[in-house]
Amino acid sequence: MDAFLKIAAEKIIRLALEEDLIPNGDLTASLIELDKVATLAFVSRSSGVIAGSYCIPLVYGIIDPSIKCELLLDDGCLVGNGDVIARVSGSLRNILTGERTALNFLSHLSGVASLTRKFVDIAKAANPNVVIWDTRKTTPGLRSLEKAAVRSGGGANHRGNLSEAVLIKDNHVASLGIEGAVMLAKAKWPGRMIEVECDSLDQVSQAANHGATVIMCDNMKPSLVKEARDIVNKVTNGVLIEVSGGVNLESVSDYALAGADLISIGAITHSAPILDVGLDFIS
Repeated sequence: MDAFLKIAAEKIIRLALEEDLIPNGDLTASLIELDKVATLAFVSRSSGVIAGSYCIPLVYGIIDPSIKCELLLDDGCLVGNGDVIARVSGSLRNILTGERTALNFLSHLSGVASLTRKFVDIAKAANPNVVIWDTRKTTPGLRSLEKAAVRSGGGANHRGNLSEAVLIKDNHVASLGIEGAVMLAKAKWPGRMIEVECDSLDQVSQAANHGATVIMCDNMKPSLVKEARDIVNKVTNGVLIEVSGGVNLESVSDYALAGADLISIGAITHSAPILDVGLDFIS
């Protein structure tokens, strides 16, 4: 696990545990004798892709460092119904106290990875060179973890925050115009990616002619994306076409075939269903 991802994960896990345990701790688990030991397994109840497995030892490292965690599947691994993802051994009371927190992270992040993989598989079957991108439509506090889950699912990350790139959207265009915004961005932030959100072919042409490095085709049909690709190719080489807005599992292949280099999908982080995982008693 990346050191910076660990820092982000530990921070949000501590907040989650505080939310669950303050002010009086786990009342139900306290009924179990502290020295009673057991081994339990995190078991998948459905098929998907694992992500966030590193959260299991982080959760128990905070609650009770004496609990032993054995990760059997790495992030990015395919998992089926009944597959064991990890085993934990130690104080049964403390294992049960951390159960829901560990499951919440594991289930949610694996859900993100699983939905991402579905989009990636369909899109790349149509166009092997296309890339599935995430967005900043992430759960507050979980962005680093969710973006790592996207990578585990075979996707790639758009900008992680507002400091990473220039993305000129409709409200910026309304204030500055495409030419003005791009020229200012080049002067103020030389060397940065400059992306322009376009909702018409005229805007695509303007963005390409004024030096945008990425052109976002926002809520355009595949036929218009194909025309946008042709416009950009006639103006310049090396400018990437991103498709964004309303892409789903049924339409993603059409956009991949239309000439998109990048397809950004907010749903893979903000609407991914969880991967159903349970914690089962072994001994």
